[in-house]
Amino acid sequence: MYSENVKKIAAIHDLSGTGRTSLMAVIPILSTMGFEVCPLPTAILSGHTQYPHFYMLDLTEEMPKIIAQWKEMKIRFDAIYTGYLGSPGQITIVKEFIETFRQENNLVVIDPVLGDNGKLYKTFDNQMVTQMQSLIQKADVVTPNMTELFYLLGKPYSQHNSDQTLKQYLVELSDKGPQIVIVTSVPVEKDANTTCVYAYNREGERFWKIGCPYYPAHYPGTGDTFTSVITGALMQGDSLPVAMDRAVQFISQGIRATFGYEYNQMDGILLEKVLPTLNIPVQISNYEMI
Repeated sequence: MYSENVKKIAAIHDLSGTGRTSLMAVIPILSTMGFEVCPLPTAILSGHTQYPHFYMLDLTEEMPKIIAQWKEMKIRFDAIYTGYLGSPGQITIVKEFIETFRQENNLVVIDPVLGDNGKLYKTFDNQMVTQMQSLIQKADVVTPNMTELFYLLGKPYSQHNSDQTLKQYLVELSDKGPQIVIVTSVPVEKDANTTCVYAYNREGERFWKIGCPYYPAHYPGTGDTFTSVITGALMQGDSLPVAMDRAVQFISQGIRATFGYEYNQMDGILLEKVLPTLNIPVQISNYEMI
């Protein structure tokens, strides 16, 4: 069961009823960019886990049943895209999924969600880190934040690093499997109003960097939004730096569209106001080669 008309992307994420995170960001973004999103939910939540209270239904036991049906249907995916995984058991399922559905030309994108601000998320431990280190070996593209970069490399967290040091770390992570490594939320020393995204492509051995303004607000789901745009842009044939530019600009537009409202930041950025911009060509490129 395969159609060349619209490319299929298997999206392995949780589904939150409120808050624009995970599948509630992945599906509208990739659909707007022209792809059929085939969700494999890892859990169903009343709202994402940063709300003070939430209900969660773990779907670990159900995931293999869905996968078995997809195998029977002989579905082929043009891309496989994973985000938050709740346990080592889910990572094992995802590794088997990639092995089963991997094709010569499909793209595997892994957002290795582990932690932030120098620490693991409270529900994770070192076993989760070890499993994630194993999972990224199967990726073509990985998109860790700074915290996750250091955990995946097994290095102590350091907030400020020179360009040369970061380039070395990107190569080290790429050597573990993924061709492309994109690191987000890189702070800029002596400039609290800017953060950066760094990237490395082993094909051509090129490094890229984009600065983006820092807004004094926290919106859950921006990581899911960023990697979703990256995935869609690469699938559309964009170069790595243009894909980065599109993702950074889209998030910046989304935050600007949201920031002026008296609004519960836990509900995420107002994607609905900026989704149409995904189909507008990049007018001004901000990337630089380093």
